[in-house]
Amino acid sequence: MSAHTQTAEKGQNTTLLCQESYVCSGTDEAIFECDECRSLQCQRCEEELHQPERLRNHERTRIRPGHVPYCDSCKGANGNIMHASMTGSRQIAAVRCQVCKINLCVECQKRTHAGGNRRKHPVTVYHAGKAQEQEDEEGMDEETKRRKMTEKVVSFLLVDETEEIQVRNEEDFIKKLDCSPDQHLKVVSIFGNTGDGKSHTLNHTFFYGREVFKTSPAQESCTVGVWAAYDPVRKVVVIDTEGLLGATVNLSQRTRLLLKVLAISDLVIYRTRADRLHNDLFKFLGDASEAYLKHFTKELKATTARCGLDVPLSTLGPGVIIFHETVYTKLLGSDHPSEVPEKLIQDRFRKLSCFPEAFSSIHYKGTRTYNPPTDFSGLRRAVEQQLENNTTRSPRQPGVIYKALKALSDRFSGEIPDDQMAHSSFFPDEYFTCSSVCLSCGCGCKRSMNHAKEGVPHESKSRCRYSHQYDNRVYTCKACYERGMEVSVVPKTSASTDSPWLGLAKYAWSGYVIECPNCGVVYRSRQYWFGNQDPVNTVVRTEIEHVWPGTDGFLKDNNNAAQRLLDGMNFMAQSVSELSLGPTKAVTSWLTDQIAPAYWRPNSQILSCNKCNTPFKDNDTKHHCRACGEGFCDGCSSKTRPVPERGWGPAPVRVCDNCYENRGIQLDVAELPSDEEGGTLIARKVGEAVQNTLGAVVTAMDIPLGLVKDAARPAYWVPDHEILHCHNCRKEFSIKLSKHHCRACGQGFCDECSHDRRAVPSRGWDHPVRVCFNCNKKPGDL
Repeated sequence: MSAHTQTAEKGQNTTLLCQESYVCSGTDEAIFECDECRSLQCQRCEEELHQPERLRNHERTRIRPGHVPYCDSCKGANGNIMHASMTGSRQIAAVRCQVCKINLCVECQKRTHAGGNRRKHPVTVYHAGKAQEQEDEEGMDEETKRRKMTEKVVSFLLVDETEEIQVRNEEDFIKKLDCSPDQHLKVVSIFGNTGDGKSHTLNHTFFYGREVFKTSPAQESCTVGVWAAYDPVRKVVVIDTEGLLGATVNLSQRTRLLLKVLAISDLVIYRTRADRLHNDLFKFLGDASEAYLKHFTKELKATTARCGLDVPLSTLGPGVIIFHETVYTKLLGSDHPSEVPEKLIQDRFRKLSCFPEAFSSIHYKGTRTYNPPTDFSGLRRAVEQQLENNTTRSPRQPGVIYKALKALSDRFSGEIPDDQMAHSSFFPDEYFTCSSVCLSCGCGCKRSMNHAKEGVPHESKSRCRYSHQYDNRVYTCKACYERGMEVSVVPKTSASTDSPWLGLAKYAWSGYVIECPNCGVVYRSRQYWFGNQDPVNTVVRTEIEHVWPGTDGFLKDNNNAAQRLLDGMNFMAQSVSELSLGPTKAVTSWLTDQIAPAYWRPNSQILSCNKCNTPFKDNDTKHHCRACGEGFCDGCSSKTRPVPERGWGPAPVRVCDNCYENRGIQLDVAELPSDEEGGTLIARKVGEAVQNTLGAVVTAMDIPLGLVKDAARPAYWVPDHEILHCHNCRKEFSIKLSKHHCRACGQGFCDECSHDRRAVPSRGWDHPVRVCFNCNKKPGDL
């Protein structure tokens, strides 16, 4: 046995040695395998051992190259018949226990040698060669080959409990399934109450009892979210779901998740373990059918068109198999052999007013378990029969399955408010429709969830009521309405054909106008000296529309005459300022040099800051240090102190950083200012006093100007004091960063985010005006 042990330690068994050691002492090569003796034997040991009459009939097999014996425990040795019946076939041995003198497969080794003293028994490891594996596969029956194909299948989390898909993309989904991208598959999912054994059912129906989907004897649910695995035998994606009626949080979202799984499935197994069928089963399937037809069919068709899929996703809903397991009661229809169980199921649906119209078929498969384990053979045959039927649901590539699930998750996602949680139905409309509510009448939107992402507006089937707070009236031209057209009109300052200044003049004389694109100006508020009628009684019709959160009002005051006047004045002032900027700078620089002290460097010679060397631009201000007379930028000359040696004192004046640090150094008598320089110094002080006085006057004028701007602001503009940062780039406004209003949406933007110009007829701006980046991208008229 020493030679055999050494071979095992090396992990090789190119030569199998005799396991009897009866004649050869375990050193000869094994030639035979005896099933009754449960050992490999050399030529000499085999002859000696089988000389007795009672041992001559032992079944012996000649060993071929690469041979590995079968597991002795799986063959039912030592009375282990139950394990042999559960496995259903003879397993190849993985090791041989040198103490117990038996060959064991992996499962039997775990079961018999995992604990106690047997765990320390020395073992010999078998390694089957390729020739042996090929020979074994050729000798396998069809059932054993299928079992072998599912040995490496593992499940993975597809969607978690918060409806988030846990695979990154289509390629990741195919990789986790471990199948070919071109393979055509069907989807089988299972539903049922928590604790009814859904995962156990899938393991025995598709994977021959292997624990692909986790099972647990604990009270807590072992399946959270949606798990998936690929069955390579039947070419199906098997999906395990979380049980109903479980103690879970986010119950509404998890219930909605079940319907998403149902929508992408070709076959649904409803697992119930009860002596009688409960109403919850029929209620669940009935509500699921109604929600599928109402919300999911249209979305699946849209996904087919949007993704360019060749396979229709919603020809008809999935088929349903009700798997009913009883213990003490008879199966459905057994009391009346003439009646088909499916007919009794349909009658039960009808009595409960539940109509499963969305499902392509409903079948009943029952099993009565007198003694465990449960018999899943009938369910397996029913599933295989339904999968072979391609008349209503055809197989499709795994990428199509992922796209359908992704589209449904993107459409129907988000938290469900507690006040919208309904307990009278498994799948209420609130789980799949928009949660927005009209601010005026309180009715809800009837569109699908997340419809705003596709640019689809809100919609409600009920009529709204007028609210003065939101002024939710809409004017339409009465003349166009009588001709079969519905054209919206708004009150505004001037007509589109008037120039800005002419429009302001007409507004001051005749008031605001209502202009129709087809009929022209149909109303002026002060057209006559007296007797002007209300437009509602003469030229327009009034409709009341819903006010949805995040939308603007309807007939807000679009009279922007005051703002247009301010814009014109600002434009004129800005133009004059820009045109005169160059000459003004030149004159100012010349005058400053004329009254500057003699030790100051002239402005024309100062091209950059004397400390940081930053070049001066046209709009930059140059500052002279009162101590050294050099030119500096504002940052390098912000300090102040008296400079009595230059005649600046006792009040503090501007000095550069270097002179501020060398404040203890006194000037020589020769450097003190002369009488002529003293007169120039006085002129400079007078000039600075005048400049400071004018600056204070300008600052004081900015305060009433701000009040005028706020008073001239159109009603839909956001007030200036509420605008703290740019609505697009989020930059904070400051003295150097000005606020600008978009004439379309009324939000505040910086100049970079609102430099586009475009007409906004709906707000009364018929000529190009400032609009933000987002409004400029909108198609059509603003």
